Amino acid sequence: MIKFSIITVCFNSVNTICNCLDSLYSQNYSNYEHIIIDGGSTDGTYQLILKNKFNRTIIVTEPDNGIYDALNKGLGLSTGDVVGFLHSDDFYNGREVLKKVSMVFHKNPDTSSVYGDLDYVSSGNVNKLVRSWKSSDFKISKLKNGWMPPHPSFFVRRCWYKKINFFNSEFRISADYLSVIQLFSDPLFSSHYLPEVIVKMRVGGKSNNSLTNIYIKTFEDYRVLRLCGYKILSAVYTIICKNLSKIHQFL
Repeated sequence: MIKFSIITVCFNSVNTICNCLDSLYSQNYSNYEHIIIDGGSTDGTYQLILKNKFNRTIIVTEPDNGIYDALNKGLGLSTGDVVGFLHSDDFYNGREVLKKVSMVFHKNPDTSSVYGDLDYVSSGNVNKLVRSWKSSDFKISKLKNGWMPPHPSFFVRRCWYKKINFFNSEFRISADYLSVIQLFSDPLFSSHYLPEVIVKMRVGGKSNNSLTNIYIKTFEDYRVLRLCGYKILSAVYTIICKNLSKIHQFL
């Protein structure tokens, strides 16, 4: 039976953390541990976590050096077979998400990862759909077109995060993109696409909540691609494709 390590990173998330926790703790699949890395919240987030936590919840509350430093702390504490990320603005789409993902791993014991689709919803009304990220089956050729799975819907065997030495915390926004390229470029890494919405995310995330962050993300994406061996023109092409691919999410 697959054991999940679900990692939640949060900071001053008093308005959303309960929705996140409820969506996990109401899952009809119980073999998981929940690791919460709180960046030292001062708005009552930590007290809400303590009030609502289960006995299989691990909590760390202390300042960190950004989201990827926090994620690395969570990965270092994880003991599950498979790792998933569910942050304070996110929640699972129904009670059977972990069960469905576990069934895919069970039926495909050699697979390295499972991913699905993601809905972006209004921060003020989670029933209002803003955009929909429908993914697809992976082909290595898609990487040059900026393809990546929705990271909140991406479940990976923990051994693979160890293999790439977790996240590169030198990046503020694009370390998850780097990890995707590192993983999917490995010929031994395999994946299965689950064609349904797994996670819903409130809009206003770190990568797109200001023009400054959009600029930083674009520059970091370029650095990621160059670090992965892409030539200058190839990196520019991939970034253009990556950004243009988001247009259909609004249609």
